[in-house]
Amino acid sequence: MKIFGLTGGIASGKSEVAQRLAAQGIPVIDADAVGHELIEPSGRACDAVLGVFGPTILTCGKIDREKLGAQVFADPDALQELNRIVHPILYDELRARCSQFEKQGAECVVIDAAIIADSGKQEDWLDGLILVTAPRALRLERLVSSRGLDEKRATDRIDAQVPAEAKMSLADWVVVNDGPLDALYAQADALAEELLHDATR
Repeated sequence: MKIFGLTGGIASGKSEVAQRLAAQGIPVIDADAVGHELIEPSGRACDAVLGVFGPTILTCGKIDREKLGAQVFADPDALQELNRIVHPILYDELRARCSQFEKQGAECVVIDAAIIADSGKQEDWLDGLILVTAPRALRLERLVSSRGLDEKRATDRIDAQVPAEAKMSLADWVVVNDGPLDALYAQADALAEELLHDATR
């Protein structure tokens, strides 16, 4: 089974591409959703995150992702510390889920994760990398209009991530999301066909 990474900055359209690939029959693992599970009260990273960031990130006894996000996206050191705690556990969980799909007979799987290739190289367990890009101004507009963030918080979230330009040379496929949704879907459908063909070679 081949494992493909799907990455791109916040509000780039990465999730839309992931949904389209899934609709074409390719299993997609949402690393962000898995990460959320890890900080739930019974999650494997919950105690460690609370130990570092303290009870101020709690709401009704659970880690409040908005409170945690407001803290780490405004402080690069805090974000680095959060990543140091969560990423090893996350990657372990992703590998386990890939193994489950392989046992079920899947020929390929896509891992949807903004953090892929953040280190400056493509992970050695990937068989290929898909990068979704969009102009910065358009991403800011989406965060403000669709997600209700003010411009400062939207800018902080974009700036906290490794820029797409740094990953361009690592990508095997680049999806440019600077037009209508139909154009993005057309690129995603063509990509799905190529991934499925590549997985059977």
